[in-house]
Amino acid sequence: MKNQWIVKLQSIDKRFGGIEALKNISLAIQEGTIHALVGENGAGKSTLGKIIAGVHRPDSGQIQVDGRAVVFNSPRDALVEGIAMISQEVALVPKRTVIENVFLGIENTRYKIVQKNKLQKRYKELTDRTGLFIPPDIPVSSLRIADQKKVEVLRAVAQNTRLIVMDEPTAALSSEETKILYSLVEGLKAIGTTVIYVSHFLEEVLSLADTVTVLRNGELIKTSPVAGETPDSLVKAMLGGFVSLGFPEKIYPKPDAPVVLSVENLARKRFFEEITFQIREGEIVGLAGLAGSGRSEVCRAIFGADQGITGTIKLLDKKVEIHTPRDAVKAGIALLPESRKLQGLIMNFSAGHNVTLPHLSKVAFGPLIRAQEEYQLTKELLSKLDVRPPNPRINVGSLSGGNQQKILFSKWLFQRPNVFIADEPTAGVDVGAKRAIYQLIHRLAEEGMAVLLVSSDMSEILGLSHRVLAMRKGRIVMEFTQSNLTENKIMRAIFAADRGGEEKCQE
Repeated sequence: MKNQWIVKLQSIDKRFGGIEALKNISLAIQEGTIHALVGENGAGKSTLGKIIAGVHRPDSGQIQVDGRAVVFNSPRDALVEGIAMISQEVALVPKRTVIENVFLGIENTRYKIVQKNKLQKRYKELTDRTGLFIPPDIPVSSLRIADQKKVEVLRAVAQNTRLIVMDEPTAALSSEETKILYSLVEGLKAIGTTVIYVSHFLEEVLSLADTVTVLRNGELIKTSPVAGETPDSLVKAMLGGFVSLGFPEKIYPKPDAPVVLSVENLARKRFFEEITFQIREGEIVGLAGLAGSGRSEVCRAIFGADQGITGTIKLLDKKVEIHTPRDAVKAGIALLPESRKLQGLIMNFSAGHNVTLPHLSKVAFGPLIRAQEEYQLTKELLSKLDVRPPNPRINVGSLSGGNQQKILFSKWLFQRPNVFIADEPTAGVDVGAKRAIYQLIHRLAEEGMAVLLVSSDMSEILGLSHRVLAMRKGRIVMEFTQSNLTENKIMRAIFAADRGGEEKCQE
């Protein structure tokens, strides 16, 4: 029944090695509501969600469901009580069909043979109940991420789930897919399902949730109705004081500052063509466009990460041949890639080894690493970039997203580059880490680097960039300077809403 507590936590503690992830957490989740958990990366919100879903077992404390004390040794135990989890990474069997994934482990069988007719009937009843429909007989691998999230929701509801923990559900979604996810969450609430919503996107928390709990350093700071909160009030609670959500004040490069990076007629068949631009010393140039516009591919081309590139790249007015990332590093070009997990870091390596990997000649003697020298150099850099803890020997996979991103910056600042390309530099990090990254990018430009910035967050493009290049369908279609740098104009160029938008021009 609604307005009853479905789950209560009492004095929950959890440690991972020497790190105290949760300290004395007591919390009640009301049935039929959307309850958000927010905090910096590393605050303990995902750990708390995983304890509720049986992924982790607390070291001490008690979990109650419907007033009864329970012990979850696995997610299967939690599922018996009607609790499931949808993680940030999709957990489906790609080669199986939608209907096979939805009913995996709970199929109708007779003599160990799946009764397909009964499954089809159950699938129709399920989709009618939830309002979600995806063709049942297509493989999951052919679906976009938002539709795969729908399959996970259908699977959870099919298992008679009463409470679903969603951990950073929109982190990998486009803006359109995010809207679909919002509708899914609201639809779950409408059919009486309780949702624990773990997120670092404060605006979506404020628009979706009924109640919000703020965690900081593993401790519960407050639980309150969302109606009484604002982004600033949540940030203050998360960080222990007021931190501006704004951007550093822009310091524009001198008009006669030397051109550091010059790209002329860069092209890659089927991805982009006729890409020409310059970046001066101390300048941040934003590359704005929709997913698929070619923006990330241009970054990869300059860094030598893809083949089949034509055109000319000049550094300090000298033509350079860049065919591999090794060539780019030697030339003084660094790329912070779109995905730190897939393209940037080796998650089972230490922080120190990740930082020095592109620069082994600086810390190696023949085939051997000078371990003490590597440790000292990387420790200084990690401390400078406020990685917590600044321990070169810590495993990168055990760190929060914000700290992983800072290690990725450290990797490319170990040996100072002339050009720094940042592709989605704040993806998957909390507001505190975002602010630190904004300050860092601002400082790199202030120190004279040429910075190329790609971001799906238009506020980042506007807040950090001195100039913005709008991309659409593999071309730069418009350039915006200080006098006309507005979100409306950039978005109109990206969506071809200005004069057909096909011409390249400077406003």
